[in-house]
Amino acid sequence: MQERIKIFVDCHIFDKSFEGTRTYITGLYKELIKDNSKEFFFAAKNTTILKETFGNNENVKYLKLRSDNKFYRLLIDIPKLIKENNIDYAHFQYIVPPIRYCKYINTIHDLIFLEYPQYFPWLYRVKNKFLFNNSAKRSDIILTVSEYSKKQIQERFNIDAIAITPNAVDVAFFENYNKEVIKIKVKKRYNIDNYFIYVSRWELRKNHHFLLEVFIDNNYYKDFFLVLAGKRDLSNNKFNMLYNSLSNSIREKIIILNEVNFDELQLLIRGATLSIYPSIAEGFGIPPLEAAAAGIPSIYANTTAMKDFQFLKNCQFDPFNKADLHQKIELKLTEEEINCSELIKEKYNWKKSAFCFLQELNKH
Repeated sequence: MQERIKIFVDCHIFDKSFEGTRTYITGLYKELIKDNSKEFFFAAKNTTILKETFGNNENVKYLKLRSDNKFYRLLIDIPKLIKENNIDYAHFQYIVPPIRYCKYINTIHDLIFLEYPQYFPWLYRVKNKFLFNNSAKRSDIILTVSEYSKKQIQERFNIDAIAITPNAVDVAFFENYNKEVIKIKVKKRYNIDNYFIYVSRWELRKNHHFLLEVFIDNNYYKDFFLVLAGKRDLSNNKFNMLYNSLSNSIREKIIILNEVNFDELQLLIRGATLSIYPSIAEGFGIPPLEAAAAGIPSIYANTTAMKDFQFLKNCQFDPFNKADLHQKIELKLTEEEINCSELIKEKYNWKKSAFCFLQELNKH
């Protein structure tokens, strides 16, 4: 009997708040663990979350990280676990350990901080440029999530061999639902109806202030609420100044939700009149696809990786042009929506991403 290939996965992100890299690991490996010719070792400090995510498959093991400290994790903890378990491949996001006891797989999701330096602190840019570049050079397999990010890595780090394992839309967004029932649930839970939604954590490049300006300038608050769902990682002073200048009656139409779990997020997306995604720069940009998969009219910025979503017709706008966004909102509020769910399901699914992953693994 042939020995199983052993794959270690650094899941320390599961010990923190929910973000894109966690979604990527979850979706990709839920598909990959179906392959019994491989044994998977998921490592985090909180292994309970990992067990809840990946289950009790016979070919899945859970390893406990000892510390939250990233230096201890990369220099001592993970190399020790790799050596003890005779791992063949270890999969990391962005940064790999300096000590090697197996082959390294590295997913670099984007290099937005180099393409748009004005949105990131100087120290963050200098530190991560060195760490990401150094890690890429020491990785056996380099993956990314979009054609845009692939080109950025090739140009910035002078590396040609990069495979794309795209992000995918969770199957839950494709499920059928009753819109009226959803609207009643949203009304009961949040006391809102007829709303635009923007799903994103808060950073300056996410452009929340731009969306608020368009919402106010065009008096949308008279007929709609604006729901902003996402963790407030960084403050946006432009947004805060405008928001604080508004009357209480207008501010009541702007709903800011800092922590939203998956079920609540799905409910809010399904109940929305329109999904708007004005982010200036993304390595992928999954929320516009999630909304469209759920049958919600979805418009998004025409920049970076989101340029690839051109199959969603009449949905792109210039994230620096308020008139363009206003025009697209009016268009989406009046035109009959074309259902793109099947197209999205075919193009962005974890089975396809897992196949691309295994193809690359077989080359090494």
